[in-house]
Amino acid sequence: MNNINWGIIGCGNVTEKKSGQAYNKTPNSKLVAVMRRDAAKAADYAVRHNVDKWYADAEQLLNDAEVNAVSIATPPAFHLEYAIAALKKGLKVYVEKPVTRNSQEAEAMADAVIEYDGKLTVAHYRRALPMFLYIKELLANNTIGEIRTVQIRMWKSIKPDLIANSETNWRVDPELAGGGYFHDLAPHQLDLMLYYFGEPEAYHGFSLNQSGAYPADDHVCGQILFKNKVVVNGSWCFNVAESENVDSCEIIGSEGKITFPFFGTFVSWKNQHVEQTVNFTHPEHIQQPMIEKIVKYFRGEGPNPCPIEEAVTLMQVMDAFTLP
Repeated sequence: MNNINWGIIGCGNVTEKKSGQAYNKTPNSKLVAVMRRDAAKAADYAVRHNVDKWYADAEQLLNDAEVNAVSIATPPAFHLEYAIAALKKGLKVYVEKPVTRNSQEAEAMADAVIEYDGKLTVAHYRRALPMFLYIKELLANNTIGEIRTVQIRMWKSIKPDLIANSETNWRVDPELAGGGYFHDLAPHQLDLMLYYFGEPEAYHGFSLNQSGAYPADDHVCGQILFKNKVVVNGSWCFNVAESENVDSCEIIGSEGKITFPFFGTFVSWKNQHVEQTVNFTHPEHIQQPMIEKIVKYFRGEGPNPCPIEEAVTLMQVMDAFTLP
């Protein structure tokens, strides 16, 4: 496969800056078609981003002979349907997070990858960002000794500033999103925990709706025990005062601590000998480093940077935190 020719299904806000333009800025990659059910918006996107073709029907994009890879950027309720349809046609697939609404759907997607002998990658793109690779290196080098515990806090007001704007707030509609803001933001955080610490041994938690502002949960708590005995405690609350907004991860070791925000640009660490803060600048298109790895994987030149099997585990953890 000489070139990866992309079609985007669901060219909404998440593709405007984070990913859409990166497909044309990655070697051996080109965005050739986009689809959105609103034809006028699909056409507008195509014009603004110099994309040759646009569709208002996903089947037409999937049948475009030029397209050999599909980026699925719809609400999660449609991820499984479109992924299976693309895999059936022999197309490579890149799926936004959360990969599905729940682990049952994620397992069905994993089964489809096997059934159709396909290639599919999940958009846990922080795995490819220099800031989070730096943290992985600190851990690998035992910079803070043996890891004991991780404390995650994500506390935001009822209208979080991290959420992309959309005409309808589907992110708090469990039928479309699988849950609330936890389902939108926590996949980035929890996937990094799996990426850093490996296979979990046990996990449990609970969720509730405290504010009654929308149908989904707005407060989630959970714990993970990893097989290497690392313990992760997480608290996600989306109904606090704006003055109490927090985005914090503390990795505590036997000889020090690493502190960073998941949605920020610095890493601070200290041990018995050194204390340091390193600042980072994320790429203009934050998914581009991941897309570069995916293109290599799709071309047979590298490993899968985030396989569906690992996303299944993530969704099992999220289900344990949120399902009754």
